[in-house]
Amino acid sequence: MDNLKELNGARTLVTGGAGFIGSHIVDGLIEQDAEVIVLDDMSNGDLKNIARWEDNKRLKLIKGDIRNQETVRNAIRDVEYLFHQAARVSVPYSVRNPHLVLEVNVMGTTVLLEESRKADVEKIVVASSSSVYGDTPTLPKVETMCTNPISPYGVSKLAQEQLGKAFHETYNMNITSLRYFNVYGPRQRGGSYAGVISIFFKKAFENQALPIFGDGTSTRDFTYVEDVVQANLLAAAKPVSKGRIYNVARGEQTSIDGLTDEIIRLSSSKSKKEYLASRPGDIHDSLADLTLICRELGYDPKYGISEGLRKTFNWISNELQL
Repeated sequence: MDNLKELNGARTLVTGGAGFIGSHIVDGLIEQDAEVIVLDDMSNGDLKNIARWEDNKRLKLIKGDIRNQETVRNAIRDVEYLFHQAARVSVPYSVRNPHLVLEVNVMGTTVLLEESRKADVEKIVVASSSSVYGDTPTLPKVETMCTNPISPYGVSKLAQEQLGKAFHETYNMNITSLRYFNVYGPRQRGGSYAGVISIFFKKAFENQALPIFGDGTSTRDFTYVEDVVQANLLAAAKPVSKGRIYNVARGEQTSIDGLTDEIIRLSSSKSKKEYLASRPGDIHDSLADLTLICRELGYDPKYGISEGLRKTFNWISNELQL
């Protein structure tokens, strides 16, 4: 993306920076000539994700937990920009582990915001989620809509937003929350709680059945990870974003059935679809309204689902050495 002079030489901290989305933000920041500290407990992170910067003096890795005040205090010293990506992620995981998800996502965020206040961090960008909207039938989802999360994960993300709002209002801190819509792309590995695209590709390569929860008509607004990086860097650099909440997405609906067909085609797989009962906490449809972020930040999503899937397929093929 274009050079953002505000980030040139800036001292930044990326929590969860060895994870899927966080590591791509690290790439974007270093390419903007920023100095980057990664704070990651490695529960979801992978050193391979940041290996390309292993010998780069602009990158420093701290292994630690965002719930630990001393760890955060040491990591955040002299930081100008904080990109908060660390979290226990996914709706299904939160249904099985609500206490841990709320403890890490809410209490961890509280520690980060409090230590950021003490350290006079100039700007904080918080990763939120479209799950805060819940299963409201109104489409597209607009930032001013009422929120109604229906999973512990969605509740934790809404709590993060509200904490950011409270610290902004109380302490005049410069905080922006970004509601991510179904992010996918390279480095999203196909574990039990990974995104549907990485799971489907892994199963397709092994010619396994692709599990579809529901009848396949559910839709998602799938967002390629490089567009999420663009949104984060713009939110950090643009003064207008202070105190704001923005949707981050492609702005297009894709059905799960259609997604499955494309993944089977791309991978030349013999996989079949397997329709299962809907899961607790899952929503039926999702689509973002991008008017606000496009108008205020100049956000311009570059990757449609076809190109994004192709790039993801190429990465997974290389990862599996096919």
